[in-house]
Amino acid sequence: MATRRRPLINLLGFEIRFDLTWLILVALIVWTLGAGYFPVVLADLSTGTYIWMAMFGAFGLFASIILHELSHSVVGRRLGMRIKGIRLFVFGGAAEMTEEPPTPRIEALMVIAGPAMSVALAILCFAAATLLAGFNTPQPVAIVLGYLAMANAILAAFNMVPAYPLDGGRLLRAALWAWRGDLIWATRVASLIGGAFGLVLIVLGIVSALYGNLIGGMWWFLIGLFVRAAASSSYRQVLAQRILADVSVRRLMRPDPVRVTPDISVQQLTEDILLAHSLKEVPVVRGDDLTGVVGVADVKAMAASERSNRLVGDIMRPAGDRTIAIDARADEALAQMQRTTGGRLFVVTDGRLVGVLSLRDLLQHLSIRSDLQSDMKDVPSRHSFRGPADASAA
Repeated sequence: MATRRRPLINLLGFEIRFDLTWLILVALIVWTLGAGYFPVVLADLSTGTYIWMAMFGAFGLFASIILHELSHSVVGRRLGMRIKGIRLFVFGGAAEMTEEPPTPRIEALMVIAGPAMSVALAILCFAAATLLAGFNTPQPVAIVLGYLAMANAILAAFNMVPAYPLDGGRLLRAALWAWRGDLIWATRVASLIGGAFGLVLIVLGIVSALYGNLIGGMWWFLIGLFVRAAASSSYRQVLAQRILADVSVRRLMRPDPVRVTPDISVQQLTEDILLAHSLKEVPVVRGDDLTGVVGVADVKAMAASERSNRLVGDIMRPAGDRTIAIDARADEALAQMQRTTGGRLFVVTDGRLVGVLSLRDLLQHLSIRSDLQSDMKDVPSRHSFRGPADASAA
C-alpha cells in the first residue's frame, strides 16, 4: 500500500509531494554528512559547524533531486505529456506520469533532461567550489559545494545505468521501442535488465555488510530491492494499460449504484446505506444528477449526537475528479484512480449518474484477460510505433 503523500511546494505548476519515508532519507543524509563525511574531509571543526554543513549539504542534495525531476516534468509537459507532480520518497524522487510516452522520441527527450540537469549542477557546483577556494571564503563553504558537485555527478552516472526504470533504462527502452516498434517488448527487455541490475545491487549489499560496511551494505541491498520491484511493477503497468486500452468504461461499470439524496439525515445514511450495504462512500444525487459524494470519513468528522439532526447535503463533498465519462477508456479510468484517493469512480453522462466503476472491477478484467491471452500478441496496443514518420510528427 502506498504511503500517504504530503504537499511540500509548488514549482512551475508541479506539486512537489513527499512520502513520510522521505523523512528517513533526510535524517540519514544529515547524520551521514555531519558525523561521517565532513569530519573526514575537513577535520578539527566544531560540532556546530559540522551540523550546519550537513544541513546545507542535505538541502542542496534534495534541491538537486527536485531540479532533476523537474527537468523531466517540464520537458514532458512541453511535449504534451500529463505529469501529476513530483514525488519524493526514501530512495530519492520521481516525476509521476499519468500515461506512457506516445513515441520513443518523446520518451528519450524527456528522460535525458534529468541527467543533463544533474551534470549541469555538478559543473556549476565544482566551478563555484574551485572559485571560492582561491579566495578567503570560509573553507567549509567550498567543501559543501564540492560535495554537491560530487553528489550530482554520481546522481547523473547512476541514473544513466541502462536498467529500467532508471533513466538509462528508459533510454534503452526508447531505443528498443524505436527499433522494433513494440513498447511491450521493449519494456519487457528493459525491465529484465533492471531486475538483473537490482539483483547485483542486492548481492553487493550483502557482501559489503559481511565485510563490515553495514550501513552502506544495507542501502545497496534496499536500493536493489527497490529497483527490482519497480522494474517488475512498471512492466505490469504497461501491460495493464495495453489490455485496458480497447475496453470502454461502459463495458466494465456496474449500473444503478446505491445512491442517496441530500435531504436524508446522516443517521439514516449511516444505518440504512453505509452499514447496510458495507460501503465506504456513496454518490449523492438530485433526481439522476450527481451533486456530490459522502462517506464514512465525512460521518466520522461529526459528533455522533449530531447525526440525527444533520442532513447529507450539509456534509457531502463535490464529486470533482471522482467522475468519469461513460465512453472513456478503461486505461484512462485506471490512471485517474491512481491520481485520486479511493478505488471507485462515478460514471456520468451529461451530468447524470449512470454507474460506478471500481478498481476491483478493473483488476478482475485484467486477471481474466491476462489468463486468456497470456502471450498478449492479439491485444491491440495504443503504444505501437510505426517508424520515423510518427516520431517526427511528435
